[in-house]
Amino acid sequence: MPEKVILVVDGQEMELPIVTGTEGEQAVDITQLRNRTGLTTYDPSFGNTSACKSTITFIDGEKGILRYRGIPIEEFTEAPNFVEVAWLLIFGRLPKRDDLAQFRDQLTANELLHEGLRHQFQHIPVEAPPMAILSAMLSNMACFYPGFLSLDDSDTFTEAAARLISKVRTIAAFSYRRSLGLPIIYPDPNLRYCANLLHMIFSIPYQQHVVTPEIEDALNLIFILHADHEQNCSAATVRTVGSSHANLFASCAAGVSALWGPLHGGANVEVLQMLERIHQGGMSAADCIAAAKARDKKFRLYGFGHRVYKNYDPRAKLLKQACDRVFATVDRSDPLLDIARKLEELALKDSYFVDRNLYPNVDFYSGILLRAMGIPTNMFTVCFAIGRLPGWIAQWKEQHDDADSRITRPRQVYVGPPCTAYVPIADR
Repeated sequence: MPEKVILVVDGQEMELPIVTGTEGEQAVDITQLRNRTGLTTYDPSFGNTSACKSTITFIDGEKGILRYRGIPIEEFTEAPNFVEVAWLLIFGRLPKRDDLAQFRDQLTANELLHEGLRHQFQHIPVEAPPMAILSAMLSNMACFYPGFLSLDDSDTFTEAAARLISKVRTIAAFSYRRSLGLPIIYPDPNLRYCANLLHMIFSIPYQQHVVTPEIEDALNLIFILHADHEQNCSAATVRTVGSSHANLFASCAAGVSALWGPLHGGANVEVLQMLERIHQGGMSAADCIAAAKARDKKFRLYGFGHRVYKNYDPRAKLLKQACDRVFATVDRSDPLLDIARKLEELALKDSYFVDRNLYPNVDFYSGILLRAMGIPTNMFTVCFAIGRLPGWIAQWKEQHDDADSRITRPRQVYVGPPCTAYVPIADR
């Protein structure tokens, strides 16, 4: 591995050091490039830029590896526990029994919304997008909990993190109930995290929704697999906003807005809508594969390929297995799952997809699994946000704990008009 890079500018050599990560990843350190040469790098979308050093998540896209704090993602699938993984991501280690019990108690103590915040739902249009509600409500938490705007000690930070992780599912459930004109169902302190969310979404007065162990485990797994994914669009947004020393509520609300886009958190909605169009249109899986390969590109196959993974997305493998377990326990089949399985089977045998590293990604099966739970399509991205919140909090904390952290301020290459004289309006 190289120890340094030599850059030659106008005949002058500049030595650029190499930064090496614990898994052998290497990056060229250009922090002094502009000071010494006047040059900047041009990297649209920052696909070749390491914006930070992080200890949270490791991804090897070529080998299909994902690890949280060094632990392979596959090791969280046995009795999946989202709260345990949230603690791991935020605090950097697996919680001891007392740590987990105390954090669970904090989640339970913070599951209700401030009455002023709850009353705001009455002024939101029934047809409002749930992600808009979620972003607004997380930002509004700063109005009702001003004592958590400055997190100067570990106890205050832990309490703020617990409030966010607990209240986000209450906000999500309330927004869903509001969209249907249904009465709000309050959280049940006797239920675990995922079961409580499903209770608030699906219970009706005097008839509590009963969650099966398979469904509860599947939702835990969905949240775990979405909990963090390195410097993606929403995590980078949280860090960018947080770099100005914006509070944790504002930073996470910005993360929700970034996640809202169909190229990020909304991708599994695109997959499910595609599968529904295939089913309603009577297309076969083979027809879809052929259409996706056609030069006119009138048909797009969603759920295949990933910006980072050039192998089978490890999260997709685990969600496919979860689909098998869940559908083995419900008394119905889903034609969309059958279509998805056939599409995957054909694509993995087709050199067009294999040569281009177009393997199923996490979005390919997550929507089908959420659909099996009864969660409507417009709540898919909200569920993504609930799962991703611990990762955002961990990224925010890591940045604020870094003494060398500075406000994010990318450069640009200006390509507009040169210096131009102002023309008075009468002469234009």
